[in-house]
Amino acid sequence: MAVIQKNSYGIIEFSDEFLSNLAGVATMDCYGIVGMASQKAMDGIVELLKGENLNKGVEITTDGELVHIHLFVIVEYGVSISAVASNVIDTVKYRVENITGLNVDKVDVTVNGIRV
Repeated sequence: MAVIQKNSYGIIEFSDEFLSNLAGVATMDCYGIVGMASQKAMDGIVELLKGENLNKGVEITTDGELVHIHLFVIVEYGVSISAVASNVIDTVKYRVENITGLNVDKVDVTVNGIRV
């Protein structure tokens, strides 16, 4: 469901696909992230996503102008997972709010794997 923002000049509509791509790009810029993860529903197999498939590792839920972002990531071996997750949360929240002007209510990070 798209997020609609009204101002004195008109209406701005942010699609879930746009918000997913924005969050995915912001996540990939963080240190310690190898890629986004996509789970295949049939096998529960985690698939590493790079490039144009970043939005498959992101779930967007909206409530009015509030945005809830759920990220599925694969982290680099040897890094502090809590530090990487905290950095991802801060970075994604800042970038989405700064670029769109929307309020990000919550950013959840699920670590689906570790890669060397």
